[in-house]
Amino acid sequence: MSESAKIATRAGLVHVVERGAGAPVVLLHATLHDHHDFDPILTRLAAHFRVIAIDWPGHGLSDPAQPSVTLLADVLEELVDVLGLSSAAYIGNSVGAFAAGRLAVRRPDAVTHLILVNPGGFVAAPWFVRATARIIGVPAVARLVLPRMVPAYMRSRTDSDRQIEARAVARAKTREGAHVAAGIWQGFATPDYDLSRSEITAPALVVWGRRDPIVRREFLPRTLGTVTELNTGHVAFSSDPDGFLAAALPFLGV
Repeated sequence: MSESAKIATRAGLVHVVERGAGAPVVLLHATLHDHHDFDPILTRLAAHFRVIAIDWPGHGLSDPAQPSVTLLADVLEELVDVLGLSSAAYIGNSVGAFAAGRLAVRRPDAVTHLILVNPGGFVAAPWFVRATARIIGVPAVARLVLPRMVPAYMRSRTDSDRQIEARAVARAKTREGAHVAAGIWQGFATPDYDLSRSEITAPALVVWGRRDPIVRREFLPRTLGTVTELNTGHVAFSSDPDGFLAAALPFLGV
């Protein structure tokens, strides 16, 4: 049985879904997505863990907000305190991986395991990535580009993928969604989104969907831990939940 709540943060009320019991595992989604991205793996994770899935500010059922990459990471720290997560594992996708990584830098004792899925922010971004991020950081450009970019990075092949893609594209086409996405993309061009010189001591598993045109092989944080490659796009745990869990569950001690 799932339980949901809204938790007060500096960015308004943030929607959180909990399921299962045991050691906590926190699920953090990508820009313009929501906690439903994790539906294909949530039940099997909840058989072993207390699973906590978050809708970022301005996403899903959370309050409207104008988030940035640092705001997302700050809100995660607030949620950790409110939920009493003195130690937990984190599965983060894209900017969700960055937020989990920054938490591991700032509060190393609070993070037992990191699973970083097509992550961003762990390798110093080259100039062309920063330039692209600044361009998409203009709301009008985001509204034009992202409805085309989402299908390209999703490489949808499952019903779950297609539902994720449809939701993200629909959000990107709205004024509000474009402003949310642009605010986050602006941060991709800043030093705040660079953890390459930060020390992360938590055990890490990097899961890479090799068909993702955005997160390329050279952007992976290979020094943090093992890299598991799957023949998927950006949201590997939706496209290949069995392959993802075959790597993730043993890493988490199951």
